[in-house]
Amino acid sequence: MSSRTIESVSTEHEVVGGTRKKKPLFRDIDADDTAAEATEIESACMSCFRSGVTRLLLTKIPFFKEIVLMSFKCGHCGFENNEIQSASEIQKKGVRIALNVQTRTDLNRRVVRSDYTCVQIPEVELEIPAQTQKGEITTVEGIIDRAIRGLNQDQEKRKIEHSDAAVAIDEFIERLEALKELKTSFTLILEDISGNSFIENPDAPSADRNCKTIQFTRSIEENHLLGLYDKKDMLDADVENMPKLKDNHLLKPLNEGDWTYEDLHGEVLQFQTLCPECRSPCETNMKLTIIPHFKEVVIMATVCDVCGCKTNEVKSGGGIEEKGVRFEVTIARKEDLTRDVLKSETCSLRIPELDCEVGPSALGGRFTTVEGILLAMKNQLENDDLIFHDSSDEATKMRLRKFLKRFNNVISLETEATLILDDPAGNSFVQSLLDTDEPDNKLKIVKYERSYEQNEELGLNDIKTENYETP
Repeated sequence: MSSRTIESVSTEHEVVGGTRKKKPLFRDIDADDTAAEATEIESACMSCFRSGVTRLLLTKIPFFKEIVLMSFKCGHCGFENNEIQSASEIQKKGVRIALNVQTRTDLNRRVVRSDYTCVQIPEVELEIPAQTQKGEITTVEGIIDRAIRGLNQDQEKRKIEHSDAAVAIDEFIERLEALKELKTSFTLILEDISGNSFIENPDAPSADRNCKTIQFTRSIEENHLLGLYDKKDMLDADVENMPKLKDNHLLKPLNEGDWTYEDLHGEVLQFQTLCPECRSPCETNMKLTIIPHFKEVVIMATVCDVCGCKTNEVKSGGGIEEKGVRFEVTIARKEDLTRDVLKSETCSLRIPELDCEVGPSALGGRFTTVEGILLAMKNQLENDDLIFHDSSDEATKMRLRKFLKRFNNVISLETEATLILDDPAGNSFVQSLLDTDEPDNKLKIVKYERSYEQNEELGLNDIKTENYETP
């Protein structure tokens, strides 16, 4: 078989109704998709240094996003190597996940870790720095097993040449083995500056009480490590090596009066982006508008011509409010489903009657109705890659089916429930059914003071509002 480049994979077409249709670059794993063959590249074997074959497959798998599967095999010495590499976009923030491992179920939790993930177990003083291991999909126990295998490597030779170090390593391996026996609970910490790591929630869609996830803002050094540079970084670079840099900025300043604020309200702006599903180039439309009795918002909509994916998102046009806001909406009749809802990207959702909680990043920002929010939550639970529908765990699939049945009862108004929207930034809105701005008897609005942790996540604790020009 002749080798093909990755670029050739992205230009594959399928014949639909007599016409040739471009296929997505990253496709779901499908047994019926015979065209999803791997790309073969001749490469050197790291064992015998003769020529072997590396196979690349661009795909999407559950519990992760877009990835590149890589498999190497040498026909001369038989050496094999398999690994994955994340091909998804870097998230806006890094993520720190702390899991308290107490039971065998916790040991069997699936874990996704990228190349930029630092792994820590404080109880045994274990730390695996970022970029020392390739990204993988494994389990909590698998992370421990891999650490044990790495420590056991060359241990026999070490016992002869450095006996004291070998004894210390054997003692440390015993401590790691004890973790697998769960003699005591321990904490697994994943800190990923790319934001592409994840730990399975076995109780999904209920809240994970043993796992805490915190998103954090990356430092300048961490952005540079990921290859992210802003305008200031580029201007501070060596101008002699980039003499035309100042003339080639993507963003150019406008002269005063060229573009007024009123012009922006009546204009639909377009910019190039990538499809969130198949990563094909497409355009996003953006418009600034005003929601009555609320504030200005930015509405963005994307349609992909390749896979047909349609997305819409709403971002607040103003700043963060002085207080957070929590809305409690009782869903009992048809009118309750028709309320207009603006959910910002910092707003989390909860339905106490179903013990269901959705984080702020799950659905993003959107302007819809109560029914639209419920349907979006239901569709994500049914179709999102964060749930293994092909899992061999029948109990997990049965629990999900029962939950979706209860969820459908809420949407069909057979069961009364409460939808809680909690936005620490105060940029969400729920319509009142009264003609005035006052809440009706089925809508409760509470404004509250943010906690230190909420201000930290919003980046408010380090803001300097006075004398900010002074270092």
